[in-house]
Amino acid sequence: MTDSLPDRLSTNPDSPYYDAALLERGVGIRFKGLEKTNVEEYCVSEGWVRVAAGTAKDRHGNPLTIKLKGAVEPFFQEKKADG
Repeated sequence: MTDSLPDRLSTNPDSPYYDAALLERGVGIRFKGLEKTNVEEYCVSEGWVRVAAGTAKDRHGNPLTIKLKGAVEPFFQEKKADG
């Protein structure tokens, strides 16, 4: 398993940028210096993230997203020890 994150990653299984193994490992995103938990997709080289736009859904039942531009820093989340 690699210790580097891809330039682009999505949480949507229908996306060509979806990677279940990486998502299971736990990926966090810092956007403009703040940690975000609602990121649907990101691209480091182009400097954007897609986040859900409230509870709105498209006609296929997927959440509507908004593209925000700024500095994107993906990282692996630390595993919390049980007990």
